[in-house]
Amino acid sequence: MNLLGITVHNGIRIAEVGEALGAIGGAILFLGATMPFGRKGGNLLGGLAIAAGFVLLVVATRWGGFG
Repeated sequence: MNLLGITVHNGIRIAEVGEALGAIGGAILFLGATMPFGRKGGNLLGGLAIAAGFVLLVVATRWGGFG
């Protein structure tokens, strides 16, 4: 029984969004490290994007019907 009502199709979409957020977060961290004026903001936004991406991956794996 799926408590959150996430179908397999929706679980795949959630996982894709999580992966995209991880990639975007990595790119933000990279750009923040290369630009002196963007270090704190880049670290903050990149870290938040990666954390949110992994939370979505956990949700998709646990309740998305696969994994």
